[in-house]
Amino acid sequence: MLWELIARLSVVDARFVPPPSLVLSRFVGLFGDAAFVAAVVSTVLSWMIALAIAVAFAVLLGLAVGMVPVLRTVSIPIVELVRPLPSVALIPLVICLLGTDAQTKITLAAFAATWPTLMNTIYALGEVDPRLLETARCFRISRWRTISGVVLPSISPFVLTGVRLSASVALIAIVGTEFLAGGGIGLGQYAYMWGTNAGRMDIVLAATVFAGLFGGLVNAGFLAVRRRWLRWGPEGIGQ
Repeated sequence: MLWELIARLSVVDARFVPPPSLVLSRFVGLFGDAAFVAAVVSTVLSWMIALAIAVAFAVLLGLAVGMVPVLRTVSIPIVELVRPLPSVALIPLVICLLGTDAQTKITLAAFAATWPTLMNTIYALGEVDPRLLETARCFRISRWRTISGVVLPSISPFVLTGVRLSASVALIAIVGTEFLAGGGIGLGQYAYMWGTNAGRMDIVLAATVFAGLFGGLVNAGFLAVRRRWLRWGPEGIGQ
């Protein structure tokens, strides 16, 4: 309400800070714009590919690092060194290597999204109840069955929390790369073109609202999955 009032009273220039009612109107109208629909499809597909790559790599590497003490000792310092690197800082390097098509934003998003799932997987393995592992060892259960029947069920709530965080990071990286470096058509490019070429902040904000709603729905979906199928996790995890 305050935002609407400020914009309507011309306290700020409505060209740069349009009222929420106008943004909402533009948001509804976006779904009739073929260019916007194509941009959303490109962004969502790139996000899904990047997240799938990041999760698969992070879980496999996390299992290896978390279950092999020597590998954990060697790799943790390297992971802690590389993990803070912002993906946007790597845009020039990735563009030189891969060009400016979709593979650029997918690569950067996969890099950024790897770390939450990887770290959650590694540290979750350290929280597995040792009595469960000892019981499996006493009954001479094979290593594979121990991993599939004891380890994975124990760490899955933690891993899902990492995946949920990775999903948000991947979306931010995809849209940010589209906005800063192109990366083919996408939501970020759509907002950039309308903002810089046409000065239409109402459409830019409407596209931003869509990105926020999509991210919120994805987050809610992961929380619903956890509550429905992973209820044995520690109380409050993933909240």
